[in-house]
Amino acid sequence: MIEPCSTAAPLIDGFGRTIRYLRVSVTDRCDLRCRYCMAEHMTFLPRDKIATLEELAIIAERFVARGVRKVRLSGGEPLVRRDVLQLVQRLGRHVGGALDELTMTTNGTRLRDHAAALHEAGLRRLNVSLDSRDPGRFRHITRHGDVAQVLDGIAAARDAGLAIKINMVALKGVNEDEIAAMLDWCVAEGHDLTLIETMPLGAVDEDRTDRFLPLTVVKERLDARFTLSRDAAQTGGPARYWRVDGGATRLGLISPLTQNFCDGCNRVRLTTEGRLYTCLGHDDHRDLRAALRDGGVAGLDAAIEDALTTKPRRHDFRIGHGDAPAVARHMSVTGG
Repeated sequence: MIEPCSTAAPLIDGFGRTIRYLRVSVTDRCDLRCRYCMAEHMTFLPRDKIATLEELAIIAERFVARGVRKVRLSGGEPLVRRDVLQLVQRLGRHVGGALDELTMTTNGTRLRDHAAALHEAGLRRLNVSLDSRDPGRFRHITRHGDVAQVLDGIAAARDAGLAIKINMVALKGVNEDEIAAMLDWCVAEGHDLTLIETMPLGAVDEDRTDRFLPLTVVKERLDARFTLSRDAAQTGGPARYWRVDGGATRLGLISPLTQNFCDGCNRVRLTTEGRLYTCLGHDDHRDLRAALRDGGVAGLDAAIEDALTTKPRRHDFRIGHGDAPAVARHMSVTGG
């Protein structure tokens, strides 16, 4: 085990950006098949290619030792991985010390069973992906999901003391008429809402161009209905935030296509294979699991530092008829 208190030099990329935020995909598997994220028939990684939870924990703790202050667990759907709570508990013990926050992104289908244990393990906040509260529309987007199960999980998480932020991908002609109502619901329930432009990652069964909804358009529509006051708070992520009607609810906008957010990027992503990607929109990566196995702490540190030399200034997302995805891998591989 690598002790996180064994500190080393902070992580700084070639553009002077200090890395404070690590996202860890604990699995590429998911129990839903959202149309903008996955193909209907996915080929997942064989189990012998997946890093153990112990290996993911060791690598994450090394990042904490190097100055990372926030870790987010994601997938796929992280709660489908057996014994994932052990990883949450291990990383959660550092919260309040070397780690400011441990969070998770989930689709909510399994929250009813896990919410209390997640809170006990050290989580205080969850991002829940929810693109519609209409049962038929939710089933269409996810191909088979039951929105009542997700809403029940969100309620259980709130009752367990977890703050909730809803992540909603804005999809033209699919859920754009529901965005204002979703914000109304979040205000009533005490949740935050983050809207996300669809990202060109991995081949899916539909043309993303037909579903691309610029958040500049969405913001204009919401301005006509709500009083949105700019909130300067920073969470270490790519969103810009507004307070809604002077209340507690925050609206976040993540707009990789209409407003690039890379200048202040402070995050890197670890896949379930143990590969480190320094940018969601590029394919350069380093195999940290192999570095750990072959070279221990010194090898791991060297691989991390080498990866940071290749971190690009910005992504190269673009969307249009005939444009190939920015990268071939699906979002579920790298983690949200």
